[in-house]
Amino acid sequence: MPHQNHTKVTEFILRGLTEDPELQKILFVVFLVIYIITLVGNLGLIMLIHNCPRLHTPMYFFLSHLSFVDLCYSSNITPQMLVHFLSERKAISYAGCFMQCLAFITLLITEFYILTSMAIDRYVAISSPLQYSTKMNQNVCLCLVMFPYVYGFLNGLSQTLLTFHLSFCGPNEINHFYCADPPLILLSCSDPYVKKMAMLIVAGFTLLSSLLTILCSYVFIFAAILRIRSAEGRKKAFSTCGSHLTSVILFYGTLFCMYLRPPSEQSVEESKTIAVFYTFVSPMLNPLIYSLRNKDVIEAMKKLFQGNMFIKMAG
Repeated sequence: MPHQNHTKVTEFILRGLTEDPELQKILFVVFLVIYIITLVGNLGLIMLIHNCPRLHTPMYFFLSHLSFVDLCYSSNITPQMLVHFLSERKAISYAGCFMQCLAFITLLITEFYILTSMAIDRYVAISSPLQYSTKMNQNVCLCLVMFPYVYGFLNGLSQTLLTFHLSFCGPNEINHFYCADPPLILLSCSDPYVKKMAMLIVAGFTLLSSLLTILCSYVFIFAAILRIRSAEGRKKAFSTCGSHLTSVILFYGTLFCMYLRPPSEQSVEESKTIAVFYTFVSPMLNPLIYSLRNKDVIEAMKKLFQGNMFIKMAG
C-alpha cells in the first residue's frame, strides 16, 4: 500500500472505561491504588529474591521474571490511563499507539510461556527431586526464560506491523482504554482479513501450546504426587503448585474469553471489562498469591525485616 495511506490518522482517541466524569475520578483513585500495590508487590518480590540466598533456586528465578513481566505489563498501560481519567482530551499519538500495542502483545505472550516454564520446573522438582539441580541447571533455566522473551517479541513485532500496515483514514476513536488489536482492526478502512487470521492463529497457537504444556506437566505432577507415600509429603508437593495453578487459572481464564473470537463491536465492548482482570488484577495479585501461600518467601521476608531492624538498632 502507498505510504500516504498510513499517515492519514496521526493520533487516536482512547474512549476508556467510561465517559462519566464523576466515575472517572473514582476510577482514578481505584486504579492508582491497584498500580501502587502492583509496583510495591512486584518490585518487593524481585528485590527479595535477589537479596535472599535461600531463594536462589530455579523456581524463584522464574518467579522474579514473572514479576518483572507483570511490572512492565502494568506500567505499559496504567500511567497513561490514569492521566486520561483526569484529562479532557484522551489522545495517543500514532507512534505511541504502535509502541503500546507492541509492548502489550510482547509481554502478554512472554507471560504465557514464563508460566509454562514454571510448570515444567515444578514437574521436574516433584518427579525427579534428587536430580532436580542437575536437570534444572543454569543453562536450562536461561533457555526456559529467554525463549518467552524472544518468541514474545518476534510475535509482538509481526502482529503490530500487520495491524499498522492497515490504512486508518476515517474515525480514530478506539473503543478501549489502551491500543488493543481488536478495536484497532475495526477502525481500519482497508481489508483486515490477513490481520484477523494472523491474530486468531497466533492467539490460538500461543494459548493452546502453552496451556497444553502446563496441563501435561500437571498430569505428570499429580501422578508423581500420588506415588508419594506420606501424607505430609503429598501436602508439601501440592502446596508448591497451588500458587502457580491459581495464577494460571486467573490469567488464562480471562484471555480465552477475549482473544479466541473474531473482533466485533459487542466482543470489543465486553473485552474492556475482561481486560481489566488480566491487565490490572492479575499483575497485582501474583505477588500476593506467591507471598502469602509460600513459606520460603514468608521466612525470607521475616529475616529481611529482622535484619533491617537489627541494623537500625545497632546504628
